[in-house]
Amino acid sequence: MMNDKDAEAFWKQIDRLQKETTMDINKLREQLIIDEGVKYEVYNDHLGYPTFGIGHLITQADEEYGKPVGTTVTQERVNAVFDKDVGIYISEAKKVFPNLNELPEEAQQVIINMTFNMGAPRLSKFKKFIAGVNAGDWNTAAVEMMDSRWAKQVGNRAVRLRDRIQALA
Repeated sequence: MMNDKDAEAFWKQIDRLQKETTMDINKLREQLIIDEGVKYEVYNDHLGYPTFGIGHLITQADEEYGKPVGTTVTQERVNAVFDKDVGIYISEAKKVFPNLNELPEEAQQVIINMTFNMGAPRLSKFKKFIAGVNAGDWNTAAVEMMDSRWAKQVGNRAVRLRDRIQALA
């Protein structure tokens, strides 16, 4: 039989795991397809790096490494790589937002989208955005998203993400 302290720790763990698994990954996938696009072949991104799927940069660990531009990639492979990438970007987002799992799902999705786009090191520089999110001040967070070079670079993506954050206010 568990003592009260063990029982409390157990239920906290269950609560944490439930929060970690409540994000709708399919919704995130749909949003990232809008923002990143999806290609079922190897192509060079805007910086000339070999890429496929939903913005997946090919690394030496990928079976597509070294394959020529135009090489077909199956939908199953794109989905498998996306699922792996999402896990990585969730972990990266948690470096900036250790409380990520406690945020509203919409905020989690926007933060992971931003992390997917720019990486955690660049996102971590959005100090006033981070402070707004952590305070639950969604209007400030939305304003601060747009006060950046990133917003100018990604245009409509930033506007869509801002609107989703502002809707939480």
